Amino acid sequence: MNETETSFRDLTLDDVKPLIEGGEYDVVDVREGWERERGHIPGSRHVVLSRILADPTGLDFKDKTIFVCEVGERSAVASEMAVALGVPDVVNFRGGHKAWREAGLPLVRGL
Repeated sequence: MNETETSFRDLTLDDVKPLIEGGEYDVVDVREGWERERGHIPGSRHVVLSRILADPTGLDFKDKTIFVCEVGERSAVASEMAVALGVPDVVNFRGGHKAWREAGLPLVRGL
């Protein structure tokens, strides 16, 4: 998939990290609760992918949203849903928490 087919940006750690640190983007962790408890990106909020798929219109995503999962597959699905809902600036974090951890970046434990 590429940006012209999906209308969301598929970015890796080097491009996503400054967006997260800038604070303008809503970072949405779509992993399961047990995954999130092991560690998540500081400031991210938790919305399980199954909830997004079950009722996408019942959720409020900001105009600038980064979706993240473990490696970038589930977050790509969430990104597609957000684009379909009309969110103007959607980013899929390709590499996800795995890339974040491997870079030694901070994680928060618990939900």
